Amino acid sequence: MQEELSILIQAQYPLIYLVTSEEERAEQTIATIAQGKPQRRVFIWTVTHGIVEYGQPRTTTQHNTVSPEAAIEWVIRQREPSLFVFKDLHPFTGSPAVTRWLRDAVASFKGTHRSIVLMSPVQDVPIELEKEVVVLDYPLPTMSELNQVLSQQLEQTRNRRPSTEVREKLLKAALGLTRDEAEKVYRKAHVTSGRLTEEEVDIVLSEKKQLIRRNGILEYIEEDETLDSVGGLEELKHWLRQRSNAFTERAREYGLPQPKGMLILGVPGCGKSLIAKTTSRLWGLPLLRLDMGRVYDGSMVGRSEANLRNALKTAESISPAILFIDELDKAFAGGAGSADSDGGTSSRIFGSFLTWMQEKTSPVFVMATANRVDRLPGEFLRKGRFDEIFFVDLPTCEERKEIFRIHLSKRRKDIGRFDLDQLAKMTETKVFMAVPGENGSVKEEEVVCSFSGAEIEQAVIAAMYEAFAQDREFTQLDIIAAVKSTLPLSRTMIEQVIGLRKWAEQRARPAATSVAEERMRVEEYKRLEF
Repeated sequence: MQEELSILIQAQYPLIYLVTSEEERAEQTIATIAQGKPQRRVFIWTVTHGIVEYGQPRTTTQHNTVSPEAAIEWVIRQREPSLFVFKDLHPFTGSPAVTRWLRDAVASFKGTHRSIVLMSPVQDVPIELEKEVVVLDYPLPTMSELNQVLSQQLEQTRNRRPSTEVREKLLKAALGLTRDEAEKVYRKAHVTSGRLTEEEVDIVLSEKKQLIRRNGILEYIEEDETLDSVGGLEELKHWLRQRSNAFTERAREYGLPQPKGMLILGVPGCGKSLIAKTTSRLWGLPLLRLDMGRVYDGSMVGRSEANLRNALKTAESISPAILFIDELDKAFAGGAGSADSDGGTSSRIFGSFLTWMQEKTSPVFVMATANRVDRLPGEFLRKGRFDEIFFVDLPTCEERKEIFRIHLSKRRKDIGRFDLDQLAKMTETKVFMAVPGENGSVKEEEVVCSFSGAEIEQAVIAAMYEAFAQDREFTQLDIIAAVKSTLPLSRTMIEQVIGLRKWAEQRARPAATSVAEERMRVEEYKRLEF
């Protein structure tokens, strides 16, 4: 970042917009750059003090330049090589006079060693200046800078130096925080326990949660369930376990690229969202849920795009992390052609998100789920967007047995009195459907309709409520009665389930091992037959 800013200044760019909330760090960087050739003086403008030369004490006013118009006029009159930093000028750029003065300054600076740097935590560039300004995002502190902060804190508090492993965890926990935030949270950890050890990593992580809450669009999700709480889906679990250390330095040294993300398609209620949440614990990464409903803001033109940009920037700042988008089909439905309905906002957001997914280099793993594949824009499904697309079908008999075991074990220690085989078989029915055949004929096709994982859980809960109302322990018969009174989604939406399965046959990877093995056997048979 310092190198890029230095190049722009040396190349005599007259107007640079630096997006940052870390004024002190940015000022120090600019002051360092100003020491190059030719050496430049640095002046800082604020609406409270006017223009003050960097390093000089601030007084009430300097040069009678408190007003932005007077400040820019003063800047134009200067002739020696200088850098003029304007802090938080964006509320005033809506004024025609301020915008005009800035354009005059740009015109007078061309070919000289003078530049204006607009410094603000908010990117707000007037349309009149779009062709003149270069926008840069000032990055958050690196591990090396945070290491300096931690060392200073250890010296000030005279703490015993932690081990290399503990130190690395404390530094990684602070990634995504500003320098000031890191200093404060290290002091907080010291005040809380009087030391800085591995136990204080959670205190540092709590500051990250506050950062996400302030964002308002991302939600920090904490999940107590582990991957073992998900019944079946062994192929998907195996894929996730293989990549549990994919974001470590050891993986980089081995030459492995960082995983981009995965898309999980399937029937509603079959564990897609739970898989995403439990992956966070498996990989030891924070899980951030992107609420697309909060992204869309019709109160101001361009605000929705800014919301998405800020949310993605926040996710990148605390990476490595998992970015979870639930029901992607609803979030971006209509993204390909929304000009008539919302002025093209959905299309622009959709395009911005696709571009970010394609070009991102930060270790943010995108984990998305979807129920209706026909609503997904085709651009999401092409190779390169996601590392893998998995299809989660209705659970098999063995998987339903495992799901019953998981949910009963959560609620009772002894589940030996339940016949899991009987329950698994009762949650499956077979129906015959008339489907079009060749030459206009109609044939009957057998379709297996079974309970989803969510429906099995609700059947157990319904049985418990029935027994609780009668002040007794629930039994096998209570669960059977709850199952018989439930019409599963696979029956009520059978056409949609069949269509989803047919689409996934050649386009997605089965999440269940049995299905994956069966498909491999069929492919091998076809190859040998050919």
